[in-house]
Amino acid sequence: MLLTKKSSHAREGAAATSSSSPFVHSLQRGLAKALPTMDRRAFLRRSGLGVGVGIAASQLTLVKKSSAAEGAKVGLGDSKIEVRRTICTHCSVGCAVDAVVENGVWVRQEPVFDSPINLGAHCAKGAALREHGHGEYRLRYPMKLVNGKYERISWDTALTEITARMQDLRKASGPDSVYFVGSSKHNNEQAYLLRKFVSFWGTNNCDHQARICHSTTVAGVANTWGYGAMTNSYNDMQNSKVAMYIGSNAAEAHPVSMLHMLHAKETGCKMIVVDPRFTRTAAKADEYVRIRSGTDIPFLFGLLYHIFKNGWEDKQYINDRVYGMDKVREEILAKWTPDKVEEACGVKEEQVFKVASLLNAHRPGTVVWCMGQTQHTIGNAIVRASCILQLALGNVGKTGGGTNIFRGHDNVQGATDVGPNPDSLPGYYGIAEGAWKHFAAVWGVDFEWIKARYASPAMMTKSGLTVSRWIDGVLEKNELIDQDSNLRGVFFWGHAPNSQTRGLEMKRAMDKLDLLVVVDPYPSATAAMAAMPGRAEDLNPNRAVYLLPAATQFETSGSCTASNRSLQWREKVIEPLWESRSDHMIMYQFAQKLGFDKELVKNYKLQKVQGMDEPVIEDILREINRSVWTIGYTGQSPERLKAHMKNMHLFDVKTLKAKGGKDKETGYDFTGDYFGLPWPCYGTPELKHPGSSNLYDTSKHVMDGGGCFRANFGVEKDGQNLLAEDGSYSLGSDITTGYPEFDHVLLKKLGWWDELTDAEKKAAEGKNWKTDPTGAIIRVTMKNHGCHPFGNAKARAVVWNFPDAIPQHREPLYGTRPDLMAKYPTHDDKKAFWRLPTLYKSVQDKNIADKVHEKFPLILTSGRLVEYEGGGEETRSNPWLAELQQESFVEIHPKTAGERGVRNGERVWLSSPTGARINVQALVTERVAPDTVWMPFHFSGRWQGADMLDHYPKGAAPIVRGEAVNTATTYGYDSVTMMQETKTTICNVERA
Repeated sequence: MLLTKKSSHAREGAAATSSSSPFVHSLQRGLAKALPTMDRRAFLRRSGLGVGVGIAASQLTLVKKSSAAEGAKVGLGDSKIEVRRTICTHCSVGCAVDAVVENGVWVRQEPVFDSPINLGAHCAKGAALREHGHGEYRLRYPMKLVNGKYERISWDTALTEITARMQDLRKASGPDSVYFVGSSKHNNEQAYLLRKFVSFWGTNNCDHQARICHSTTVAGVANTWGYGAMTNSYNDMQNSKVAMYIGSNAAEAHPVSMLHMLHAKETGCKMIVVDPRFTRTAAKADEYVRIRSGTDIPFLFGLLYHIFKNGWEDKQYINDRVYGMDKVREEILAKWTPDKVEEACGVKEEQVFKVASLLNAHRPGTVVWCMGQTQHTIGNAIVRASCILQLALGNVGKTGGGTNIFRGHDNVQGATDVGPNPDSLPGYYGIAEGAWKHFAAVWGVDFEWIKARYASPAMMTKSGLTVSRWIDGVLEKNELIDQDSNLRGVFFWGHAPNSQTRGLEMKRAMDKLDLLVVVDPYPSATAAMAAMPGRAEDLNPNRAVYLLPAATQFETSGSCTASNRSLQWREKVIEPLWESRSDHMIMYQFAQKLGFDKELVKNYKLQKVQGMDEPVIEDILREINRSVWTIGYTGQSPERLKAHMKNMHLFDVKTLKAKGGKDKETGYDFTGDYFGLPWPCYGTPELKHPGSSNLYDTSKHVMDGGGCFRANFGVEKDGQNLLAEDGSYSLGSDITTGYPEFDHVLLKKLGWWDELTDAEKKAAEGKNWKTDPTGAIIRVTMKNHGCHPFGNAKARAVVWNFPDAIPQHREPLYGTRPDLMAKYPTHDDKKAFWRLPTLYKSVQDKNIADKVHEKFPLILTSGRLVEYEGGGEETRSNPWLAELQQESFVEIHPKTAGERGVRNGERVWLSSPTGARINVQALVTERVAPDTVWMPFHFSGRWQGADMLDHYPKGAAPIVRGEAVNTATTYGYDSVTMMQETKTTICNVERA
């Protein structure tokens, strides 16, 4: 279904016999005026036809290679033009784009001015989207590595050989010997289908990008108050009176989100930025605070010291809705006095007090964080410290408040919610037997059949390896791994290896594998790393490496979830280019070869795409709707999402709420809906829950998106009540005190059971709100009685099931301050953690004893650029973006550069304790402190000074290649989620 359709009519006087389209004709007319280069402002201004002019200047090669639809008449003024609505595939803001398609060729694009999220705006990456649909540097055909070079093979050969290898590995070493790295670029349906596919293969060894960007957020925040996601929205920040960005450079990482913050500033919102580096976001701040990387907890607890000391905390809110704040208060006042705060993070008392005063005087206030907080060995504790700050101020569950956690990729939120997580089935159901039985029923397969696919029942309920540690799954001694075999096969299904730490060891791991498969629209750095010669003793002579061309998200349809939890539907813009196939088609074709295709697609219709069977994407979403009750992915039917996309103009920019209006085609009434039905959107689509714009907001009825904190941790702890106090409840609730989550027993005790039909009673017997297949428990609880199905409890300031119940500052494994390492040591080593031994104290102690900080005296941290995204392979292959940023570089302070004889623009060697040496350009700037250097993490294609061009498939190397910072980064993982520690390590820099 097209969201909008437009057809051009013959222009008066136009030559009917012309063989050129209007688009090409206009380019030819203006070719003489075309400029070879454009500055950034001109690029953004001319990103529609401007892109085409650039193509014309290069002899129209891309236009020639894009063939028109078969049988279409392509004449001047007589072309078939359609507009397809899609969503930007870069960051998580969720900007809408109208793609103009002429005779099957994507010719231009426009930002959607009706979108309440991007308001007609684009950043540089969004403005260049069209190039991904027609990129010259795509992986075009299946390929195989033969004698160090990639050779073209057929799809059938690739599928046959890969699945034969998989079956051989399964027979010899079991299903856990194969690892699947999924993608945050997959749409929700593909991410969900991949978790299902991996389950039917018989392993929990799967993961995706969220592990290395926000896994600590998900775990830390969920264990504080219920759901591990952004509580409010970008739009709601317009209602904030103060906003503190800590570990977030939104101006470059989420540029369009800044629209809402700048609108808030116009109405008096105070903006605070806390970061080791003076970023473009800091340039917009009312107050900039520089901290030493990794010392967020001392700073946050320094703020709380002044808040508690001055009695600025919201005492009534804490009494009614928070558990354990008294213990936190006691520890902070005793331990985090201003002198200790300054010693640890480097911020003087006067500035800490000033920031605390701003937070107190301007309520509601919001806190924003990104990977600056998450990517540490104590990431789980850092994010909880931010939560505790907001709870103390009473800012959670408030319009203009909350913790606005900006996710990274366009669908990393959705992939986390329903995708390939090693410790959970879709919807955070976990992997206990009850969760498996729930999904077996939804999938229509026998639970015992799934169990038999696993190496043993124990492995079925054991969390898999994490993507951050797949390297060790290959390299670690077998007797130390908590599974039968080391990893022997790895799928990189839309994942950049240069986004992970310990690059030198990753190269060794790739060489030791028996099977390496890359499924991606671009070959990614994986292809070049695998082909590049390594150490002779590491190379497995029997290794097979394959590259499979996946379609982009513009060559399929499906839903994606923005950071604010809103779901949006992408229309298919163009047919898959070259020999690329959609990811869900590839999954189905693998399943056919592996023998579980009927089970995989039992609930889906199949449709023909370029003559091949492909599961209907809407049917996959409907299966999600029937299964993922936990987080409310059940109300967002394809029909509701498509209606929202066609009628964006009906939704308020600040609240995301529709005050009225109906869809012209279907008659769907939007009244009360929040844009994109942000999860949780509870119950069946027929219940018409509006979605939840702001989580935990007791000022609204639950059927208007209101809510409470989740009762997920029991009803009592050490004699203290864990449920909300009397008088604390969501608007209109029949129960006016705290209560546990709802199940069949509670409904019967309350006398509400008879409000279910007889058929519903039969299905819901023995079930709770998360496993009732009818959604009736949710309907009765919410619609009839105004109660929340997950209960009404207190948020936890003390999380007793984590390594540190109260967040503790611990120094990184690799640091420049051995004196503080002695005061704030890391965790003890763990023998079996996510199936692997994980080192903490032994590494830190050795670094202190060896005085590693003397050889590597600089803190190394990393972050984003506005021009590129993620590992950068897509965006560095885009000529319009490549022109804007052509070099990998390291930012270094003038004092530090002067001591090393380094001038701005010169080449330098950056070395690290791993033995890596990377060659980059020096950018001498006071954006960083004298003790810190900073690098962007989007680069790959150069390896310790050498260009890797010859190791890419011919014609598929990115335009811009540079050293990856993660070639040099070190060992270190979060103590709960195995998040990698990329934001704090050490290095040295010397003139090249």
